[in-house]
Amino acid sequence: MAKYSFEFKLKMVQKYLDGEGGYSYLAKKYRVKGKSQIRKWVNAYEEFGKEGLSRMRQNKKYSVQFKLDAIELYQMSEMSYREVANTLGINNPPLITSWVRKFREDGVEGLSKSKGRPSNMPKKNNEIEKKISKITPRESERIKELEKQVRSLQIENAFLKELRKLRKQEAQQRRKNQSHVSSTASEDHSN
Repeated sequence: MAKYSFEFKLKMVQKYLDGEGGYSYLAKKYRVKGKSQIRKWVNAYEEFGKEGLSRMRQNKKYSVQFKLDAIELYQMSEMSYREVANTLGINNPPLITSWVRKFREDGVEGLSKSKGRPSNMPKKNNEIEKKISKITPRESERIKELEKQVRSLQIENAFLKELRKLRKQEAQQRRKNQSHVSSTASEDHSN
C-alpha cells in the first residue's frame, strides 16, 4: 500500500475543497492509487480536522461491548460504515466492516478473538494487576454499567444527528420545490 505524507494528504484535501477538481481528476493528476483514497482523506479531514489525516502510530484496542454497540448502530440505523465510524470517532471505516463480518460469522466470540500468535514472553503487568485487584466487583459492575450507558447515549446521539440531517434535507427540498412552483407561476402570469 502506498504511504502518503501528511502534507501531501492535506494538499490533496485543500485542492479538492478549493474546487480544483474531483476525486478522479486529482487522483490521476497527482498519481494517487485511486479516487477512493482522496475521498477517504476528504472525509477524515471534514470529520476530524487535520488530525484525521495523520497516521495512527499505535493500534487502539476496542472492547467487545464497544464493537457490539458499533454493530448495533450500523444495523439499527441506515448509516453507512463510514458514517458509523465517524459517529464513534473512528478514522478507519473498514474496521466496522470487519467487526460486522466477524460477528456474522462467529458471533460474539469472533469479536473477542485476539489477533496474531500468542507471546511466549511473560507479561509485566504486575502494577496493572494490582490496580485492577483493588477494584471491587461492585465498582467493576458500576463501570460496566456506565460504559454501556455512554455507548447507548452515543448511539442515540448519532441517530438524532442523522434525523436532523434528513429533516434539513427535506426542508431544503421543499424550499426548492416551492421556488420552482413560484417561478413557474410567475412565468404563466407574464404571458
